[in-house]
This record gives sequence, C-alpha cells and structure tokens, in this order.
Amino acid sequence: MLAERLKPGDEIRVIAPSRSMAIIKGEQLRIAQERLNQLGFTVTFGKNAEIHDEFFSSSIEERVEDLHEAFTDPKVKGVLTVIGGYNANQLLKYIDFDLIKNNPKVFCGFSDITALQGAIYKKTGLITYSGPHFSSFGVKHGFEYTLESFINAVTNDAPYEIVPSTHWSDDPWYLDQEDRQFFKQDGYIVLQEGEAEGVLIGGNLCTLNLLQGTEFMPSLKNSILFIEDDEESHPLAFDRDLQSLLHLPDAQSIQAILIGRFQKNSQVTEEALRKIIDSKKELKGIPVIANVNFGHVHPFATIPIGAKAAISAHGYEIWIEQK
Repeated sequence: MLAERLKPGDEIRVIAPSRSMAIIKGEQLRIAQERLNQLGFTVTFGKNAEIHDEFFSSSIEERVEDLHEAFTDPKVKGVLTVIGGYNANQLLKYIDFDLIKNNPKVFCGFSDITALQGAIYKKTGLITYSGPHFSSFGVKHGFEYTLESFINAVTNDAPYEIVPSTHWSDDPWYLDQEDRQFFKQDGYIVLQEGEAEGVLIGGNLCTLNLLQGTEFMPSLKNSILFIEDDEESHPLAFDRDLQSLLHLPDAQSIQAILIGRFQKNSQVTEEALRKIIDSKKELKGIPVIANVNFGHVHPFATIPIGAKAAISAHGYEIWIEQK
C-alpha cells in the first residue's frame, strides 16, 4: 500500500516516538523547519513532542497519542520523526494498526524508528520510508544528496536510482555546523556480484532484530535486505546480529543484501565486512553491496520499506520502484 504522494502545500506532522525534541538545538530546528517550508510544506508538531523524562523521552501514552493523532488528522499528509533513540519498540502493543491502515500517510525516519516501520509494514502493508528525521533537515552543509533522495521517494511514483554520493561525512555536525570534514566517495563496494529483484525490507540492524519472535517482524521472503548500524556496533556485534537474522526460516529466500556505510568509530572495515560475508554460507550466490548511502553517516538516501527494487552488483546499480 502506497500513501498519497506529498506535494507543495501539504502539512507534515513532526512527532517524537523515540527521544524527545527537547534534546535538539533550537538553531537546528529552525533550519529544519525553514528548509521544509521552502519546499512548500507546512510543519506542525505533536503536542507531546517536547515532553521529556529522565530518559529524554516521554510516556508510552503520550507518544502513542501523537502517533495516532498524526495519522487521523485529515490535514496531515506526511509524518516525520524527530530523531531516533532506544525505546520506540515500547509502543508496538499499544498502536492501533487498523487506524494507520485506514489512514495511510508518508511516514519517515530511521535508526530506532525501524521498529515502528517494520511493524507497520507487517501489520498494514503500508510502505514507510527509512530516511531523514525532522532533525536531519537541520543539517546546514552537505544536505543536497539527502534532500534529493527524499524528494524522489515521497513526491513521485517514478522509479529512481540510489547512486553513490560524491562525498560523505562522519562529523558530529549537530555539535558544530561549521566544523565539517567531507571525504571523497569512490563508489559502493561489491562484496558479492550478481543481480536480483525483491522487496526492500530492513533498516537499523540491531533494532530490526528486536522484532524477531514477535507478531511485528516483517517477512524476509524474497526480500532485498538493507541493513546498517551506528558507532555502537563493531565487527563482532554486526556479525552476530546478521547471523541472527539469517537463522529466520524465511531468510533462505533473501535475494540480495545492501549494507549501509558504517561510522568510523565502529571499526567495521572493508576487510572485516568481506570476511563476515564470506563466512555466511547462507549468502552464497546472492549479490551483496556495502558502503551504500544510508545509515548514520551523511548524506543518505531515502529507502521505501516494502517497495520493489532491482540491483546489479556489477556496476552497483540500485533501482527502486514503488508499487
């Protein structure tokens, strides 16, 4: 199920189903709102978005209330999460998935929001978007690639390609917007060659794994699995988290794997990735591409969870078609 495309004049609701908006700097919020306004969107905020407790989040009831309100308000056409965190999966048993199914809207975020996106797709069939948070729109420099991919994903139905960005950055940009360092990107890394088609399923790997064994885990059958993790991960953690997914019964029909670029502090090198992937007999014969533009480094693409995609791990072509 594909939500109505966003267009100029539409209202986008910002909610905080993980960490609170209270942790985001005012200047970052100003830039984010201005950027969305310049695209022609009206930005409104969930009434509980700035509430926070000792965990810099808010109660389950407050977060679910804002989520439900965003989907039921007929004026709202798109929903952006403020930021990720650690506790979005607390909401799952309290969400009215029929309400979401009956009011399909563009829903975008990443990281901890993977828990909500996987559950929404499993329960409703609605395509959601692993892409920028509202706070991501507050990036002052080097945002062009991220913005173009977001627009391609949520404003038209045409197929689009996820090409490598020319540069990338691992800076803590939210601390100092002017002290930035960008590195030239030479393209993606083909770990295993091949071609494949399938349904895009994935997001943040350790968060997706939280859904295993629950009613909220989306099927990996005939999927193109896209996975990423942040600097809290490291080669051994990534290895076992991936292995855990591969033990699922429907993982045997995964068609391909896309791996997002890791942050430097994770120490997940190309050599480590090659050894990890080579050790997985379950992945023999399927294409695997690494250093793809999604995850916790900038810039990054918007990837529709539940959409069809085709990849060629020869020239690292990644085409996405939303149906």
